[in-house]
Amino acid sequence: MRIAFLAAPEGVEQAELTDPWQAVMDSAGAPRLVSTKTGRIQAFHHLDKADTFAVDEDVATARAGDFDGLVLPGGVANPDFLRMDERAVAFVKAFFDAGKPVAAICHAPWTLVEADVMRGRTLTSWPSLRTDIRNAGGTWVDEEVVVCNDGPGTLVTSRKPADLKAFCTAALAEFRKAAGD
Repeated sequence: MRIAFLAAPEGVEQAELTDPWQAVMDSAGAPRLVSTKTGRIQAFHHLDKADTFAVDEDVATARAGDFDGLVLPGGVANPDFLRMDERAVAFVKAFFDAGKPVAAICHAPWTLVEADVMRGRTLTSWPSLRTDIRNAGGTWVDEEVVVCNDGPGTLVTSRKPADLKAFCTAALAEFRKAAGD
């Protein structure tokens, strides 16, 4: 089970990267950190700098076909940077086009809005994204985790770091199905 984790060079919420990453590792999966620049990314604990993490692949060369699923961690700045990068948006859209599962937490659906994959989908997020999701054709709900199969590929979403346990459980179930496990 190879899972891509897409993060901008700066601004990812550390727990939303590390908890799903560890869940994939604990399931004998192979997580890969993909970013818009090589080197290291800077994670945050809300607005304070946290740890840095080595990038495994540049989004310019990464291919959705090489992975069984995609995790989009949040953080306020992370998805905002990603949605401004055409290569990152295309990478995300490629997972939907291929019918592969995508898991997005907190502010991460901003990137999904930019990828134009919200129409007809039900999802959750940090509450401030509610209007953006509705304007993009999605239905926003306030739930711990939402698994939506109304479109190509399954979309797993959660609201915030407090939802990470449910988010990881739901995402792993979908990734295992995609990987044939």
